[in-house]
Amino acid sequence: MTQNIYDNEEFFARYGELLRSREGLSGAPEWPALRALLPELRGIEAVDLGCGYGWFCRWARRHGAARVVGIDVSEKMLARARATTDDPAITYLGEDLERLTLPAASFALAYSSLALHYIEHLDALLAEVHRSLAPGGSLVFSVEHPIFMARSEPNWVLNAAGRKTWPVDRYLEEGPRAGEWLMTGVVKQHRTVATYVNMLLRAGFTVSRIEEWGPSDEQIAERPALAEERQRPPFLLIAARR
Repeated sequence: MTQNIYDNEEFFARYGELLRSREGLSGAPEWPALRALLPELRGIEAVDLGCGYGWFCRWARRHGAARVVGIDVSEKMLARARATTDDPAITYLGEDLERLTLPAASFALAYSSLALHYIEHLDALLAEVHRSLAPGGSLVFSVEHPIFMARSEPNWVLNAAGRKTWPVDRYLEEGPRAGEWLMTGVVKQHRTVATYVNMLLRAGFTVSRIEEWGPSDEQIAERPALAEERQRPPFLLIAARR
């Protein structure tokens, strides 16, 4: 079963304090780059895997999607999504992505933001997503970048010149990694960039773009703290087609 850390009271409360939780898509610095990977939404049916508060579901509808299905394992996330959505063309489902079954050839877009790095059996999920997409359909997703996930503790160290550097630990050793994010014991699945790509290819996808996200000059000018994110990419963004 997918780890359901988001239904932990302490974790959920701390998650709600994040900028991306308070401001939605505009509070996620990688959103402009992720948005650029999306296909034309007008008239399509889309599924959001790990929909959280439902920010993307509502955004997709405002930008022309005919119907959106948001899926999440967290009842707390779904309760928030339903409470902030008044649109009969958006459906929220409580489902475990590790055991997900979707209707065949039903969607033009499968989208996921920072959810797939929790999935142990990602091969099976990608095969199911491929089956659920209509021919020519798109998969667009983000995950925590493997270099970011493979950090050692402490997160930053000083090199010989006294400059902060990002220490990578056991990058090629894939599998579950327990760490601290908002609270201790959060388990994510570490995979290399090559493994993500090869999983997509095995599932039958054609990879159209890969981006190792970092903040733009304009973003750093607006939020100087983001400059630190140029030391290593925090997010991996991938677009693929069926």
